[in-house]
Amino acid sequence: MAGSLGGSLPPGSQPPMAVSASRAVLGPPFRLSEKGKVHMRKVLVTGGAGFIGSHVVDRLLADGWHVTAVDNFDPFYDRATKLANILPSIGHPNFRFCYADVCADNLGSLLAQGRFEAIVHLAAKAGVRPSIVDPGGHLRVNVGGTAALLELARQRGVRQFVLASSSSVYGANPRLPWSEADYDLPPISPYAQTKISAESLGHVYSHLYGIRFLALRFFTVYGPRQRPDLAIHKFAGSMVRGEPITIFGSGTTCRDYTYVGDVVKGISAALEYADSMYEVFNLGSGRTVDLLQMVATLEQSFGLRALLRHQPEQPGDVRTTYANIDKAQRMLGYEPASSLAFGMSQFAEWFRAHSALQKDPCEEPWRGSGTRVFAPLSEPSPACCPDSSR
Repeated sequence: MAGSLGGSLPPGSQPPMAVSASRAVLGPPFRLSEKGKVHMRKVLVTGGAGFIGSHVVDRLLADGWHVTAVDNFDPFYDRATKLANILPSIGHPNFRFCYADVCADNLGSLLAQGRFEAIVHLAAKAGVRPSIVDPGGHLRVNVGGTAALLELARQRGVRQFVLASSSSVYGANPRLPWSEADYDLPPISPYAQTKISAESLGHVYSHLYGIRFLALRFFTVYGPRQRPDLAIHKFAGSMVRGEPITIFGSGTTCRDYTYVGDVVKGISAALEYADSMYEVFNLGSGRTVDLLQMVATLEQSFGLRALLRHQPEQPGDVRTTYANIDKAQRMLGYEPASSLAFGMSQFAEWFRAHSALQKDPCEEPWRGSGTRVFAPLSEPSPACCPDSSR
């Protein structure tokens, strides 16, 4: 069922996109070894139990990759939500889960047996407003964590590194739509600055150590499994409870809302990219929607009327985000195809199903599943990590 928790592909996603013959690619997720045996390509996905990360895991497993996901279940939002996110992958023979912090000093030893062709680095402390409250924490995770993963890539000979960056890097840039060719980036939040710094670190490692580094700037991603702190999810919860939703400003701020299934296709294409060694790509929808129009679409999807409560605009927010996606279309074959109405309907279907679950639907979803769970942050219990010795 589209939008359900059990599908192997993200709702609304398409089969792997065709890659033009004019562009060199890494090839399929498996290859023949020198001895003629099939070698399955392996990828490390950080933040693999999160909103976007869990969809990426689903897609890569469906495409035939061997996936190791890392997540520390950061208390930024409810642990049960992340557990539900990874339920579709539990028990898959090509899935391993590592319960660890990307900033941990022993991350390399925890992944000692891992050999990866690529890293998709999605783990981060998220959010513009939270970064204003805790700039140091965002710097530690978003810059320090990226540095740790790049160093792991250097030591292990990983040749492909895909970073989740953000449209926030464009800050108060008045030149719309925002283009990767615009190097004058005036960030207006600590979160934005951490993403700029992470992109710069990637350039250094690409230049010095020959790691292909692709930074993907996401634009207001939404859809099933969306984080509960994000506007669409928060608004939906308030509407269902009959509570007013808070609109900061007049409701005329505009966002480039991008469906998660389209973003996942862009990430998958980035894993196959094999031309230049360093690139930055916008992954957006290429269109803008104002806040009140978004609320109206959400109302239609839920069949409910929203009660609006206006508050002053918040520091660190920008009035408009708008992606120029020409470069991603040309070089990655990226073609976002999901309308806002479609994406909202998929989100509403997931939201209803997710809300029907128990508070903690499966405290230990890997128990008895056969999925290898290893490297817990704290002392493991036998029930939590039955396969940690294998």
